[in-house]
Amino acid sequence: MSATTIHIVSPAEFDPGTAQTPGSERRAAIAPALGIASANWGGLFEVAPGSRTGIHHHGEQETIAYVLSGICEIRWGTEGESAARAKAGDFIHVPAFLPHMEINPSNRAPFRWVVVRSTATPIVVNLPDDTWP
Repeated sequence: MSATTIHIVSPAEFDPGTAQTPGSERRAAIAPALGIASANWGGLFEVAPGSRTGIHHHGEQETIAYVLSGICEIRWGTEGESAARAKAGDFIHVPAFLPHMEINPSNRAPFRWVVVRSTATPIVVNLPDDTWP
């Protein structure tokens, strides 16, 4: 496909075959696997009600996310010592190599993010559960 073509990718075309972290689902919308040549990766990220992701980082990638719906608690740091909440309408920036996890405090609604990563192919490094005390 040409780099001079605009691509419209509908939800039915999103690719769930992207790198995953336990407790969440990522679906690629802008990715080489979908025939789109881009310097960035884009997609959706969802965590079910009452769930949390495993501890992970994204290697050299920076991540920018926009919270579409729900509320999320994010923990990060070498021992998970920092935390913040993000809600619908917020933007989130996750630096490269930063260990983190996302927690859905709601027992009724998932949270959903639109995610853009700084490389074309997502990097997900899942860490052992005992990484943090």
